[in-house]
Amino acid sequence: MPLLCLLIAFANPAIFCLFVSLVLFLGLFEFNRMGLAGEQRAEQIGAAFAGTLVAPLLYYQQAELLLALLMAIFLLLALLFLYNLPPIDKFQGRFGWLCLGLLYLPLLLGHLIPLRMLAEGREWIFLTLMVIMGCDSFAYFVGSKFGKRKLYPAVSPNKSIEGGIGGLFGSVLAVLIARATFLPTIGIVDAVLIGLLLGVAGQLGDLFESLLKRACKVKDSGTMIPGHGGILDRLDSLLFAFPLVYYIARYAYGG
Repeated sequence: MPLLCLLIAFANPAIFCLFVSLVLFLGLFEFNRMGLAGEQRAEQIGAAFAGTLVAPLLYYQQAELLLALLMAIFLLLALLFLYNLPPIDKFQGRFGWLCLGLLYLPLLLGHLIPLRMLAEGREWIFLTLMVIMGCDSFAYFVGSKFGKRKLYPAVSPNKSIEGGIGGLFGSVLAVLIARATFLPTIGIVDAVLIGLLLGVAGQLGDLFESLLKRACKVKDSGTMIPGHGGILDRLDSLLFAFPLVYYIARYAYGG
């Protein structure tokens, strides 16, 4: 998180794009490994490299080439699976997992590139980070002290409804602080609505990643961040929030 803050504050869009590309590659590699372990290694690496190309395409404003890229990735994966044929009853799960990763990470995290290139892109990214940190912090403290009713025990047994409500309060508070310090264009009513929307999105992103980990029977998505799990464990809430922030900043506030 500190490195991301420094890059947002001081790096130009090109350097920021390189950073997002690196995160995309590592995140995709981690995602693929989480679902497939040591199987289909060539396909895992190929999908990770291919998904990383989304970032430079968006940086150079070549969004129309995304369809061509997705087509090429699909054909490449199909050829790799035909060449390195897994057990037939495992094909749909392995192929589908790789395709899911290419939607989950490049599609969602890729919004960071056009968001950063907006006139107030830095400010909106900082707002998103503040909201997610505020949501996580308040959800944890309120849930620890007052949590009694389970939010979604089948997916995340430690989360409570009380913690989720506390997280929404923290999200709204974070947007109000951002409004008072570096984004004065946001109105009071808008700040509350944005905080609630991003708070819900962040918690849904957290739950979705928990669902993925439960499906894979793992506690953490990886071990790339010692003591904190994997990259996806740090990005889960942000992945659902960044696209919403981009469309709010771009269309509600004119970019």
